[in-house]
Amino acid sequence: MWVDPDDDPRETASGAVDELGVLLDNLRHYRLTLEMKCAGLDAEQMARRSVPPSTMSLLGLVRHLTEEERRFRRVMAGEDAPKLYRTAEDRDGDFNGAVADPAVVEDAWRQWRAEVERTDRYLAGVTDLGTRNTGFSDFGPEPGGSEQLRDVLVAKIAEYARHCGHADLLRERIDGRVGQ
Repeated sequence: MWVDPDDDPRETASGAVDELGVLLDNLRHYRLTLEMKCAGLDAEQMARRSVPPSTMSLLGLVRHLTEEERRFRRVMAGEDAPKLYRTAEDRDGDFNGAVADPAVVEDAWRQWRAEVERTDRYLAGVTDLGTRNTGFSDFGPEPGGSEQLRDVLVAKIAEYARHCGHADLLRERIDGRVGQ
């Protein structure tokens, strides 16, 4: 196991009973899981690819989820949050630019933490899960369409959950550690 279950930072006695509390607890859980999957690794390990031809790596996942946090702010808050890693020329820049350089790893974590903080600041000011996006939405079937916060949060949790599964496999490939 990664940690003794009694010391697992993901397990809290928040006892959330309302829908927003449950969603936020789940988001927090998966964000912490991502950090735990990457803990103690050096730049080479963070950038190590899964299996050819995939470009997936733990560092790429951190960069990818940073882009997803920014996307949330663009869509829900209508903020100017241009992409950090992806470009029209390199739509997979979050993964392709995930190189074994300590400065790149440090920057990725710094950017991710800053984006998480901005997203959380937005979420702290919202109580209605029916809140509609104020920015351009590419989450739904109709680009620019109206999305509810509830749906966007569920999509965000699913994105983290899917990639935490990838992170578990990547970490096992690196040093044999498997997650709980």
